[in-house]
Amino acid sequence: MFNLTLFIVIPILTAIAVMVCRNGTQIRLAAFTGSVVQLLLSFLLLYYYTSERATGNMAQFLFTQRAIWYEALHIEYHVGVDGISIAMMMLTAIVVMAGILMSWKIQTLTKEFFFLVILLSLGAYGFFISLDLFTMFFFLELAVIPKYLLIILWGSGRKEYSAMKLALMLMAGSALILVGILAVYFHIGQERWVHTRDLAQIAVMQFPPDVQKFIFPFLFVGFGIFTALFPFYTWAPDGHSSAPTAASMFLAGISMKLGGYGCLRVAVYLLPQAASYYSWIIVLLAVIAIIYGSFATLMQKDLKYMNAYSSVSHCGFVLLGIGMLTRTAIMGAVMQMVSHGLMTALFFGAIGMIYERTHTRQIEELGGLLKVIPFIGVVYVIAGLCSLGLPGMSGFVSEMTIFTGSWQCTGMFNRVATILACASIVVTAVYILRAAGRAVMGPIGNEKYLQLPDASWSEKLASVMLIGTIVCIGMAPFWLTKLIDADTQTIMENILRNLRLS
Repeated sequence: MFNLTLFIVIPILTAIAVMVCRNGTQIRLAAFTGSVVQLLLSFLLLYYYTSERATGNMAQFLFTQRAIWYEALHIEYHVGVDGISIAMMMLTAIVVMAGILMSWKIQTLTKEFFFLVILLSLGAYGFFISLDLFTMFFFLELAVIPKYLLIILWGSGRKEYSAMKLALMLMAGSALILVGILAVYFHIGQERWVHTRDLAQIAVMQFPPDVQKFIFPFLFVGFGIFTALFPFYTWAPDGHSSAPTAASMFLAGISMKLGGYGCLRVAVYLLPQAASYYSWIIVLLAVIAIIYGSFATLMQKDLKYMNAYSSVSHCGFVLLGIGMLTRTAIMGAVMQMVSHGLMTALFFGAIGMIYERTHTRQIEELGGLLKVIPFIGVVYVIAGLCSLGLPGMSGFVSEMTIFTGSWQCTGMFNRVATILACASIVVTAVYILRAAGRAVMGPIGNEKYLQLPDASWSEKLASVMLIGTIVCIGMAPFWLTKLIDADTQTIMENILRNLRLS
C-alpha cells in the first residue's frame, strides 16, 4: 500500500530543510536531494500502481486516503490516484528536478528562491492527488502566490507588470472555479440532501442538463485560464518572458497542465452533458488558439516570447483533444500535456542558458552559438524539433493521437477544425527552423561570444534528463498509453452514460 501523503510531506520537509540551511551550497543540496526523493517516489508510485492493476484491482482510484479536514463544511482530505494523475505527478517531479538543476547558480536570495520552487511542487502534487474539490482548489491556490514572487523578485524586463498581470488573471480563474465548485456543492445538497465535494461520488450523480449548462462555463473557463484558453491567454507570454528560468519551466511545464487536468477531471468528467453541449465552442476556441499562437510566434523576435506564444498554440491542442470528446482524442490530450510539459521545460532551460551567457534573447543579436556552446545549441535544436513534431519524439505521438481522435468526429465542423489544426504544423516548422537557423547556426553574431562557456554539469544533467524522457515517450509511447488508457475509458463511459440518460 502506497502512502500518497508522502507527496505532501516530502516537499514540506524539503522546504524546512532549505530554510534552516546556512549557506548556498547546503541550500542547493537540500533542494536537489528533496527533488531526487520526489522523483524516486513518483517512480515507486508507478511501480505500485502497475502492480495493483496487474493483480486485477480495477478500482477507479487507488491508494485512497480519507480524513475529515473541516467537518462543518464537509471538507475532507481525500486523496487517490489513477493513471492520468500519476502521469502528471511524474511530469511534475521531472520538471521540478530539472528546474532546480538549471537554477544551480542562483546567488540572489538563494534560500527564498528554492523555498518558493519547492512550494510550487507541493501545490502541484496536492492538486493532482486530490479527490475532494475544495482540497483540489486549496492546492491550486497554493501555487499562485509563489509564481508572483518568483517573477517579481528574480524576473527580468517588465517583471512588476508581468507578475501582477499573471497573479490577477489566475486569481480571476480561481474565482470562477470557486463559484463552480460551490454551485455543484449546493445543488447536490438541495437536490439529494447529500453534502459532498467528492469527485467519484459527484460523477455518478445525474445533474439536470440545465444545471450542467449553467455550471460548466465557470469550471471550464476558470481552469482554462490556467491553460491559456483563448482569449484569456495574455498572462502567459508576459509571465513566461519575465520569469526566471526555473519559474518559466514550472509555469509552462506544470502550471498550465493544472488547468488542462482540471478541465478534463472536473469540468468534463463531472458535467458531461454540458461538455457535449459546449464542445463546438471548446473546439472553436482551441483552433483559434492553435492558429493564432502559431502566427503570433512567427512574429516574435525574442526567444522567450517565441516559446511563450508557442505554448499557447500547443496548449490549444490539449483543449482540442478534450473538446472532441472521443477516447483517442482525450488520450492524446493527456499525452500532449506530458509532452508539452517536458518540451517547453527543455526549451526554457535552453533559452535561460543562452541568456545567462549572452545577456540577450533577441534572435537578431545571436548567431553561431552551435560553434562556441555546442551542447546548449544542440539542446535548443532538439527542443525545437520536438515542438514541430519530429517523429521519434513525444510531440509527434501526442499530436498524431489528437488528430486521429479528432478525425473520428464525423461532423463537417470537426473535420475542418482538425484540418486547420494539422495545418498549423507547417507554421510551427517555419518559426522553429528560422529561429534555430538564425540564433544557433550560421556565422557568429558577436565576437564576444567566442569566449562563452558551455553548459555546466547541472545544466547538462537537467537537459539530458528532459531529452531522455522526450525520446523515451517518442520511441516507445506504449507505456504511457497503457498507463492512461483505462482512465480515459472511464471518462468516456461517464460521458456516454450521461448522454444516453439525457
